[in-house]
Amino acid sequence: MENKEENLVKKTCRELGITQKELAKRVGVSNTTISDWNNYRTPIPKWAENSMQMLIELKEFQAIKKGFQNLVDSDMQIRISPIQPS
Repeated sequence: MENKEENLVKKTCRELGITQKELAKRVGVSNTTISDWNNYRTPIPKWAENSMQMLIELKEFQAIKKGFQNLVDSDMQIRISPIQPS
């Protein structure tokens, strides 16, 4: 049984929460090109695969960065909080 890989265009749009039109703009291609890739009319070039993967990784990195920043901010609030008398 063939294990077909998930459509990269759909995966990228889903993970980024964007439309195909927005993806076309971010990758720097026309809406028609994205549609052709999505419908397997033309193969996705390696540079475009890399670009979409990097967009996904950037979003993941930004989420990690935000979580880390929240952790640092909460730690700073704890350290700055005045000591309550006993």
